[in-house]
Amino acid sequence: MTSELQVQNTALEHAAIDVVIMAAGKGTRMKSRLPKVLHPLAGRPLLLHVLDTAQALQARQAVVITGHGATEVEAACAMATRATAQLVISFVRQEPQLGTGHAVQQAVPALADDGVVLVLSGDVPLTAPATLRQLLAASAGNQLALLTLEMAEPSGYGRIVRSASGIVQAIVEQKDATPAQRAITEIYSGIMAVPAIQLKRWLARLDNHNAQGEYYLTDIVKFAVADGVPVVAHKIDDAVQVAGVNSPVQLAQLERAYQLQQAHHLMEEGVRLADPARIDVRGVLQCAHDVTIDVNCVFEGQVSLGEGVSIGANCVIANAVIEAGAVIHPFTHIDGETLGVTVGAGSLVGPFARLRPGARLGADVHIGNFVEVKNSTLAAGAKANHLAYLGDATVGERVNFGAGSITANYDGANKHRTTIEADVHVGSNCVLVAPITLGAGGTVGGGSTLTKDTPSGALSVARGKQVSIANWSRPQKAPKAPTV
Repeated sequence: MTSELQVQNTALEHAAIDVVIMAAGKGTRMKSRLPKVLHPLAGRPLLLHVLDTAQALQARQAVVITGHGATEVEAACAMATRATAQLVISFVRQEPQLGTGHAVQQAVPALADDGVVLVLSGDVPLTAPATLRQLLAASAGNQLALLTLEMAEPSGYGRIVRSASGIVQAIVEQKDATPAQRAITEIYSGIMAVPAIQLKRWLARLDNHNAQGEYYLTDIVKFAVADGVPVVAHKIDDAVQVAGVNSPVQLAQLERAYQLQQAHHLMEEGVRLADPARIDVRGVLQCAHDVTIDVNCVFEGQVSLGEGVSIGANCVIANAVIEAGAVIHPFTHIDGETLGVTVGAGSLVGPFARLRPGARLGADVHIGNFVEVKNSTLAAGAKANHLAYLGDATVGERVNFGAGSITANYDGANKHRTTIEADVHVGSNCVLVAPITLGAGGTVGGGSTLTKDTPSGALSVARGKQVSIANWSRPQKAPKAPTV
């Protein structure tokens, strides 16, 4: 015999999911010109986290309800759509904002009758897709399902009113609740799953006869009860999943909650974190076995750490691949932007080093303190250990690039490339004026400024002849005139 859950899952499989995201609010308590749903969590706008969730659910579409800052919000969503090309997003506007029910009414023309509508909020970013799948399963394509939570301090939330037998009868908003209803600790999260065809009928019956003079979406619960449509509550015990952002304090609290989630996930995968409370992941961080990460490190964009990689304290790493056994010493800044950065196996970078877009380090490369590398390739065993700049350069195997030396790659209008072939030794405080090629095995004397190619195996020196003047006296300051 087919179980009730199997029947529900079968119904869900055949029902398209249309996600409606409420993102019209101003967010007055944020005290910011930026629309609330565009404030960043883990480096990405709150609303984009919700759109990620819709995508994870393989929703047919996401209908975003905008209002305050609509142009900015829609532009941010459109940019995300171009980046992923996997989720169909449309927009409707709520002007003026007359309540949650009024907001969803604006989405009705975009909703087909055959779908299940999942209502989410653009400022509630951490609801797990697995939780929402359970809520959709509870809806079964023909019931109204509410996501609820027991909360010791439920002030501000709508209360779930049940019959004596435990059946959901209504949601009562805080301002309309009686003292007895305010004592209820089961709250409505703001998230529901509802058959589209029923939702449209119930939305048409809303009125604003309440303490706030608004059209409440929660009033559809009493309409469902009146129409004999089952109302079910899927109760969870994780408050973070339904926590919204209304102030900078709440945003900071959610940021810490999110980062702690990421830290625990990394540790479960075998990563050694010096302190799970002091790591920020603002993108996707992939780690192989035996990775260690010290305190106060920030990872942005797409970062991959190979087996046995060690990241020192206070590093910022974005859009980079760091291969097995590499050591990134403290206070190193790596940012690949769109070109990416690669650090080869066994390489040593830092402390206080900077790798910019297009840096490609081979195996066992050493980049030391206060060295900057941009759009340059360093082959295996190359070294630049102190106070150097390598920009637009191709550096061969085992090259030693001396302290204080630079590639002068920019002539004021165009960039030019420097090629340093294998086994070249560049002395300290040299300037290589590109375009230029240093032949394999050559040596550049310290303090040289080279403007021409050098032959292989040669010593190249380009500096003024040293002159010593005996018994030379330094200029003396003129005595100060006496004050009158």
